[in-house]
Amino acid sequence: MSTQIPTAPHSKTMAPLAEELREKIISEPDMILDDIDVMKALIAANEKSSGSNIVDLRGIAMDRLENRLDRLEDTHRGVIAAAYENLAGTNQIHRAILRMMDPLDFETFLRDLGGEVSDILRVDSVKLLLETKVEDDDPVVRKLGDVLVTAEPGFVDTYLTLGRNIPARAITLRQVAPDTDIIYGDETGFIHSEACLKLDFGPGRLPGLLILGAEDPHMFKPAQGTDLLSFFAGVFEKTMRRWLA
Repeated sequence: MSTQIPTAPHSKTMAPLAEELREKIISEPDMILDDIDVMKALIAANEKSSGSNIVDLRGIAMDRLENRLDRLEDTHRGVIAAAYENLAGTNQIHRAILRMMDPLDFETFLRDLGGEVSDILRVDSVKLLLETKVEDDDPVVRKLGDVLVTAEPGFVDTYLTLGRNIPARAITLRQVAPDTDIIYGDETGFIHSEACLKLDFGPGRLPGLLILGAEDPHMFKPAQGTDLLSFFAGVFEKTMRRWLA
């Protein structure tokens, strides 16, 4: 009596399927090479078949290359995010400048500075400090006291350097120093970081200071770039010279 060897139910279909898959891989190898999970599975199977006493230098190199690729991708994403942030910041500064150039009189200019310009820049306070001999009880100062602040000559450098014997920088980004009542008035205690833009109004004129204040203590930090703020300060100086002429 002859005996028939039993076969698995799918043995007849496996061979054609394997051949079809083999031909597919040979004709389109990128299908495998581009699939990270498949490549990892193949490498793991190869390492398993090699035994524990074999050092796979190629596998180690691939791991290092994969880690380097991950770092490069993270860097690439960081560069793109920084570029978008810089573009958004540029548009923000341009919008603020255009709004700042609209008013036809100084009073409206200052009110817009503390209103729409402040909103565009997304800051919580805007103060314009002018060194002058005008007394605080001057009616103009009282009328525009929400934005305009006056101080005696020499105050700007003292405020920027906090009284230290160092040169005052054109742009200063920092957390708010104590005793800033003269700047923020009723807002003192709510403003935790500031950008101080030193203003040059031309020969023979005392300097000024444009101060952007924020409740967020991390909005303005010394390590941040100042190119856009320098541009804004330059335009602001030229605008102010028109009013001071």
